[in-house]
Amino acid sequence: MFVDTHAHIYDESLMNEAEVVVQRALEAKVERIYMPNCDNATITPMMQLATDYPEHCFPMIGLHPCYVKENYQQELAQMESWLEDKRIVAVGEIGLDYYWDLSFKTQQIDAFNQQMDWALQYHLPIVIHSRDSTQDCIDWVRKKQNGNLKGVFHCFSGTVEEAKAVVDLGFYLGIGGVVTYKKSNLPAIIAAIGLQHILLETDAPYLAPTPYRGKRNESSYIPIIAQKIAEVLNTDLNEVATITTKNATLLYQRG
Repeated sequence: MFVDTHAHIYDESLMNEAEVVVQRALEAKVERIYMPNCDNATITPMMQLATDYPEHCFPMIGLHPCYVKENYQQELAQMESWLEDKRIVAVGEIGLDYYWDLSFKTQQIDAFNQQMDWALQYHLPIVIHSRDSTQDCIDWVRKKQNGNLKGVFHCFSGTVEEAKAVVDLGFYLGIGGVVTYKKSNLPAIIAAIGLQHILLETDAPYLAPTPYRGKRNESSYIPIIAQKIAEVLNTDLNEVATITTKNATLLYQRG
């Protein structure tokens, strides 16, 4: 059994054929798909999938840093009530993104901290987006870490030293299709960190693994990512499946 801990399957490119996408995932032995939210506009399609596939699709609530604009406080206010819904398994996707636009950096930091407070209040894990901002995300998490904050650095793209810092905070590394790319530094990071600190993810419909790079990604490609990790660690696919699924189960108590 595998788990895709990060997939935007409510995206229009996947939602239009959700039944087929979920079925392909199940055929690939991907039994659970965790869905990070982006903003208030993505909640309805995400929750529809959670309703249609309650045993396989699990929703999160959160404001993605790329969607933090002038109205971010209103966005957060509308989202907060969803934390009472027992189907919500995490606060995410939250964090910082310094790649696309720094115009709302201060607001991103404020939103990140508010949502970490939600996670602590509701005893939920967090899913962190940290593009070009890994060290800053580590620093902010460290300030909030009181022994109860837990989660994953999604699509981890930092250094070995940053990976060790993430693990020291009690967090997981989310590893996806990038690990299969020729110039990726993730194999070295995985070798240094080990399976016990890793979650599998696709970030579908983005970042498809080789040989599908550049095409639409989907949860059924999780075994390709797992196979690459098995090769890096000189172990077998079953071991990767077993340990990463256990990690996901430990993190996502509601799912």
